[in-house]
Amino acid sequence: MRPRQVTSVLSSALAVALLMLTAGSVAAQDVRYNFMPGTDFSKFHTYKWVVVPNANHPNQIVDTQIKDAINSQLSAKGLTSSDSDKADLYVAYQTSVDQQKQWNAYGMGGGWRFGGGMASATSSTIDVGTIVVDMYDPSTKQLVWTGRATKTLNPSSSQEKNQKNLNNAMAKLLKNYPPKQ
Repeated sequence: MRPRQVTSVLSSALAVALLMLTAGSVAAQDVRYNFMPGTDFSKFHTYKWVVVPNANHPNQIVDTQIKDAINSQLSAKGLTSSDSDKADLYVAYQTSVDQQKQWNAYGMGGGWRFGGGMASATSSTIDVGTIVVDMYDPSTKQLVWTGRATKTLNPSSSQEKNQKNLNNAMAKLLKNYPPKQ
């Protein structure tokens, strides 16, 4: 192989590797949670939705979709939604939608027979949405559980895809609730 052909093949390989890395990182939702050690989560049976002052919230439609996704998961855990101030747990959420660069790479390696390969890369901007869910013990006025799911809200996607991402993210986020201590 001539040096120019080696450079073309390496460029193609790099472009394909970049494409695979980018595709995997953009599609994967990142879910993390934390909780207050020593909290007796078995005492929580009811919860009430509360609003965090000055927090970012989406429009009414997306707000309902988020709450429905969380309600579904909490209900599956044996918790009941309540409007009473005497609920065992207060639940709140916040959202954030940031923009991030996405690199789209395309490579076509021709090898030594075809005189080298070609590669190109373009960038585009995608919206990356994060939902943070907080749970408070109203009797102690303490945060007892918090979790975040990133790459969950994408305002440019279809409603069906957005709802599916949201449901999957909330299922992942609340999978380990109540936490094992």
